[in-house]
Order: sequence, then C-alpha cells, then structure tokens
Amino acid sequence: MLSVGTVMLVVITAMSVMLEKLNAGERISFVFVGLLFFGVLVLLSRPKVVADDTGVTVVNITRTRRLEWAEIVRVNLRVGDPWVFLDLSDGTSLAALGIQPGVAKQKAVRDARTLRALAESHGTGAESATEAGDDASTDTGGGAATDTGPA
Repeated sequence: MLSVGTVMLVVITAMSVMLEKLNAGERISFVFVGLLFFGVLVLLSRPKVVADDTGVTVVNITRTRRLEWAEIVRVNLRVGDPWVFLDLSDGTSLAALGIQPGVAKQKAVRDARTLRALAESHGTGAESATEAGDDASTDTGGGAATDTGPA
C-alpha cells in the first residue's frame, strides 16, 4: 500500500511540475494533495495484531495498545463483524483492525481462532472463551503469533 502511495505522490508532483499553466500556489496545492493521499494510505497500512509470549500488541489506525494475556477475556469475530473484537477484563472491548474478514475471510477466521487459542492457553480468557463456545451465530477465533495485518 505504501508503494502505491509513493507512486501516487511522485505522479502528482511530476504533474504539478509539467503543467506549465500552473502558478506556484497551484503547484504547492498539487503536492499537498499528494501528501494528503500518502498520509491516509500510511494510516490505513498500520493495523496489525502481534502476539508473543507475554501478550498482544494491537496496532490500529492511530493508536497502539499493548495487552497482557490476562487482560483478554474473549476474542470475538462474529458473522458480519468488520474486524476482531477483544473483550477485556476491565469490561471494555477493543477493536483489532489487523484481523479483517472483509479483506481475506479465511485468513481472518484462521488468525482469530489462533488468537483465541493463545488467549485461552496464556491468560484468564480460558474460562470465558470456553463458555462462549462455538455458538452458531458467533465465529470466534484467535490470531497468530505473527503479524496479521490486512493483505
């Protein structure tokens, strides 16, 4: 995604230089728009979920949050969900945009199941996730011990 953003920025900048009828302000606005597109693509390329022995790092568009395994009560990926949701021990829920079924459904389900299994084996999520079971309306799962960002 970043390579596409770089190409877009180069093309827009080249166009601003090649168009002879543009004044300096218009050329600057072309470059500004190119930088704006590039910035949006940088933000959209950030989401990922990284699991290790001590916990999970969830990188979303503008924020990164580190969670210990004990903080994750359940990993949810229900039919129709845009991404995985992590139910946390403090009663809140955290969206994990790095696992999105809209991008690659089978990979997202596999990653969600792996993350669920890791949460069950490492933390307090074992009891709660087991209670959630394999509800027919819920496709819960767990992520991988590697990056599971959008494809």
